[in-house]
Amino acid sequence: MLSIRKIGVIGRTYRNLNRYSQILGILFKYGFGDLVETLKIDQYLEIGLQMISRKKRARVEKSTRAERIRMAFEELGPTYIKLGQVLSTRPDLVPPDFVAELAKLQDEVPPFPFNDARKIVEAELGKPLEDVFTTFDEKPLASASIGQVHRAERLDGETVAVKVQRPGIKKIIEVDLEIMLHLATLAEKHIEELSFHRPVKIVEEFAKTLERELDYGIESSSMERVAGQFLDTPHVYIPKVFRDTSSARVLTTEFIDGIKISSVEELESGNYDKKLITRRGTDICLSQIFDHGFFHADPHPGNIFVLPDNVICLLDFGMVGTIDRNTKERFVDLVDSIVRRDDTMAAHQILKITSWEEEPDLRLLEKDVADFMGRHLYKPLKEINLGKLLHELLELAALYRLRIYPDIFLMMKALTAVEGIARRLDPDFDMVTQSAPFVAKVKRNRFSPKRIEGDIVRLISQSYQFIHEFPRDLLEITRLIRQQKLSFKHSLEGFDRMLSTHDQISNRISFSIVIAALIIGSALIVISNTPPLFYGISQIGIIGFLAAAILGIWLLVAILKKGSL
Repeated sequence: MLSIRKIGVIGRTYRNLNRYSQILGILFKYGFGDLVETLKIDQYLEIGLQMISRKKRARVEKSTRAERIRMAFEELGPTYIKLGQVLSTRPDLVPPDFVAELAKLQDEVPPFPFNDARKIVEAELGKPLEDVFTTFDEKPLASASIGQVHRAERLDGETVAVKVQRPGIKKIIEVDLEIMLHLATLAEKHIEELSFHRPVKIVEEFAKTLERELDYGIESSSMERVAGQFLDTPHVYIPKVFRDTSSARVLTTEFIDGIKISSVEELESGNYDKKLITRRGTDICLSQIFDHGFFHADPHPGNIFVLPDNVICLLDFGMVGTIDRNTKERFVDLVDSIVRRDDTMAAHQILKITSWEEEPDLRLLEKDVADFMGRHLYKPLKEINLGKLLHELLELAALYRLRIYPDIFLMMKALTAVEGIARRLDPDFDMVTQSAPFVAKVKRNRFSPKRIEGDIVRLISQSYQFIHEFPRDLLEITRLIRQQKLSFKHSLEGFDRMLSTHDQISNRISFSIVIAALIIGSALIVISNTPPLFYGISQIGIIGFLAAAILGIWLLVAILKKGSL
């Protein structure tokens, strides 16, 4: 598991200071000094920030801000390259020009020495390399930021592909993520327009993705799980995993000698059926999502090979997605409402697959959804670009400050990638028509007897559990109250104001009664000629009348001012 700790006072501990200084130096180099200043990093790095050259800058004056962030990510190394690749598929998080530029990031780095690969394999498998493999190519077939792949031959004669994790990569990623988390915390605190996107949450989700990618054991399990989905489907092939020569840092799989699905000319020269390959490839993706709820989340052309007889082979399961039944059904409802051009229902379904801090104006959302439909749906189905449609849907969500759930995003990403490959093989391909049977199946399954029976059984089970446990829970609550370990606090909005108004009215009524009593009492005293007299009128009565008059004027003024007595 990755060890990521929040940085509190990095200036006092100087933890990872060298790498932090390097990152900030690159940001200054590419013209992001204003961002560094806004984040107020000085108070955390103290004198460490003085080590950074703020004057040294690359020649980036003619480059756009998006180009400069792409160049900065490339120089920052593997962690930031992968972050950029993730952000390039999130138009709900970054502007369109940044999306286009970050998509250019390539996860290709020079290979590490064979001796390092040998040491890692031997350490992980607990045996000398020669005791595991009869041959092991020193030159890797491919090299990426996290690992590289070597061709080898097992003792049983099986030709395999051995993926070896780059030495020290886990520590590098941990340091970068820790710093990234700190920068995200500062951004959330000091940059208002970024705080909505919750950069801390983004970094945490990104860390989980990398953690899964760093554990080849998880990838092995994912491969075997997907293979189990298609046991009875002969046109789908998943390479075999050799568990006895695999570990968390070494993954040994069956070597696949096929054609990249994007190599159109090679497929044509080999007399492959491109239309059949297109249908099979999209059906594989759709089946994983809508039938199984577990899918390959990174189906780019390099991860899909074509084997003889138009068999589709999936590779590299470092990134997978899971979608539960409820989420799947909500997405289907959204797609169905869009296809039926029901803007009101579509707006409601968008809210069901997103989260928000403040509920948007539903009327305005419905209007924009209607405009969205008008741009995409009033044309022949084969002309509808599902990828572009989903891309603009993400932009619409961002406009209303709606956050797409990660599982929904991964699913949309996979569908978009597959459609792009399909249209390259078959320009007339219609993704909407191809996905219709899978969408219809999800809708039918809601009302299947088996589904209804399962829901009823689950409801009865939950009800029984509640009835069984409620008396015990109630006794426990009572016990805690008696022991004064549990108390209740409640408040009623507006109740204090109501009490204040009530007191004000009561005081005024009481005051009025006092005034009335003074008047009546004074009148009785005057009538009875109670001494001492002044010109035959009782002085006590006169004083009473004056007091009543003063108090009456006071009450009238208080009422006119809406004050309290």
